[in-house]
Amino acid sequence: MNVLMVGEGAFANKHMDAIAHIDDATVVGIVGGVAEATQKVAEMRGLKYWSTSLEEGLNQPGVDAVILATPTPMHASQAIQVLDAGKHVLVEIPMADNLADSEALVKTRQQTGLVAMAGHTRRFNPSHQYIRNKITNGELSIQQMDVQTFFFRRKNLNALGEPRSWTDHLLWHHACHTVDLFQYQTGEVASEVFALQGPVHPELGIAMDMTIGLKVPSGAVCTLSLSFNNDGPLGTFFRYICDNGTYVARYDDLVDGRENPIDVSAVDISLNGIELCDREFFAAIREGRQPNASVDSCLAAMQTLDRIEKCLV
Repeated sequence: MNVLMVGEGAFANKHMDAIAHIDDATVVGIVGGVAEATQKVAEMRGLKYWSTSLEEGLNQPGVDAVILATPTPMHASQAIQVLDAGKHVLVEIPMADNLADSEALVKTRQQTGLVAMAGHTRRFNPSHQYIRNKITNGELSIQQMDVQTFFFRRKNLNALGEPRSWTDHLLWHHACHTVDLFQYQTGEVASEVFALQGPVHPELGIAMDMTIGLKVPSGAVCTLSLSFNNDGPLGTFFRYICDNGTYVARYDDLVDGRENPIDVSAVDISLNGIELCDREFFAAIREGRQPNASVDSCLAAMQTLDRIEKCLV
């Protein structure tokens, strides 16, 4: 599987680190937004081809698939461009920053028949897979998911602390993880939603704090708190309150409600959620099927985000 990486930032490098552990996949080139940074990554990774033109990159011989780790506002249009060029695509979460573009991407996927996957890594983290397996086996059901997504981003910097050319968003990016995961784990689409947001940052132009509530028809609820103002432990922490136990997932780690560690090393072939996501992408291409976290299956989350956004107007 010959992969073209699009993006030269933190998550492009995370994907390349992951692919290095996958025997039948190779990154054959990189397309970035800044020439100097893209060339630097290419040289560091030993890649012979690099460019700042996606069109040029798609025309390189032998490219089977493309991974998009680019600014969120570019996701949908670039993913459509990749599909129109006849290539399979994995687009980092979120697939778009609005519902209309998400629907356009899904429509293109259906017209081309190619594999198009959204990088909903939480579906693949072993910690969440462990809970999913118990739900599937009928061992527990979710009563509530209590989720905190906390960062300290009062300046427009990326995950590496470098200046960002676009502005991240609590709703369309960070809430997307939890909205999709809640609906995925319960197997239901939210029937009720509400949301509140704090003041808009005068320079960034986005709300820095947000609270979201969801309820599915079976009665399970999700309480999500998000902040870019948190000066403390960073990341997203998921508390599953179930009828048969409580679990807390922190990325690839899992503990019970009393902080006793749970071994998830045997859940899947790797403990790296990004690697597992990439493996599913390549497997779907080889097997001629749509992957778990196909853009089609993730559209429900985007529809729910659109409903949430309307609560904030």
